[in-house]
Amino acid sequence: MSFQQLDPPLPVHVLDRGPGYAFAVIDYGQEHNLIWVTAINDTGEIWCAPNPRVRLQANWTMGRARPPAVAAARDGSCAPADPPVAAQAV
Repeated sequence: MSFQQLDPPLPVHVLDRGPGYAFAVIDYGQEHNLIWVTAINDTGEIWCAPNPRVRLQANWTMGRARPPAVAAARDGSCAPADPPVAAQAV
């Protein structure tokens, strides 16, 4: 496991939670998603969000548009669900 503090924090959008700043990343290894430790702007809550639920915020200067999943969630549409987990052989 590794824990990496982000300096500066990254502006992200956590699906179903809202925009915020990721200030750390936890990596549990190759069998797991990265975990983004994020402070949510609207509520002040700290969430540890798995990688499939985190999107970079739009940035006009960098030419990055709002991610489709974020736009769909804001418009009241159904946001894409987490990808299905593949069955593991025992």
